[in-house]
Amino acid sequence: MVLSKHSVDLRPLICCIVQSLSPRVLDLASSGRQLNIIMQTTTEDSLIAQKTLELCQAILDQPEFQTIRQQIDAFMTDDHAKSQYQSLSERGEYLQHKQSQGSPSTSDEIAEFEQQREAFVNNPVAKGFMEAQQEMHKVQESVTQYVTKTFELGRLPGPEDFESGSCGHGCGCH
Repeated sequence: MVLSKHSVDLRPLICCIVQSLSPRVLDLASSGRQLNIIMQTTTEDSLIAQKTLELCQAILDQPEFQTIRQQIDAFMTDDHAKSQYQSLSERGEYLQHKQSQGSPSTSDEIAEFEQQREAFVNNPVAKGFMEAQQEMHKVQESVTQYVTKTFELGRLPGPEDFESGSCGHGCGCH
């Protein structure tokens, strides 16, 4: 089976579902009512999966997504930018670990980290990658807020439902 660039191969997932449900389905074969519940849930889940795929396609169709994808691809093919990122991440982890152990960072260590960070953010490819990550995070947050608000309200949220300035119950931002 040949998949397009934006296709999702569901065969492994379907095989896992069939394998995990087969014993249950066999055990429930004599009980039509319970089997119908499984089939109904599967149908509902497939509708949610279909709508989720439609949302994913809508995201892919946004012109901004093409820019985000190009920025990520540029970063992934730039060995120097990836090396800078790796080095900066390792240095940051080292400094955090050192701090968690109660050891203060030296001024030289902090200066070296700041120098690496500055070089990374001044690299146009790295800067584009960071911007792409921020944009993707905004989309993820928006989708999550709508889904969370739908569960919370038990209905589709409207603009007025987001005017309070908080993310929802238990978010800690209000």
